[in-house]
Amino acid sequence: MELLDPTSERSPLKRPRRAPPGSLDGLTVGLLDISKARGDIFLDRVEALLSARGVAVKRYKKPTFTRPAPNDLGQKIASEVDVVIEGLAD
Repeated sequence: MELLDPTSERSPLKRPRRAPPGSLDGLTVGLLDISKARGDIFLDRVEALLSARGVAVKRYKKPTFTRPAPNDLGQKIASEVDVVIEGLAD
């Protein structure tokens, strides 16, 4: 059996996971809609809950769920928010 990596990475980067923040106080949370059906409904609810707690929220959307986010979108998100929640739906 042969397992193929769909990302075509010959030698993927190894990065340590960052520890999650202890609190969202003072942080900006990014909500990334990957463009799957009803993902926006989930993220609307998450945004409402976070906003009710005084957390700053920014919304982003991938052009299509069939491909990774464009590099410029990833860079924009990384420069504007502290934490990202990605909305998946099916």
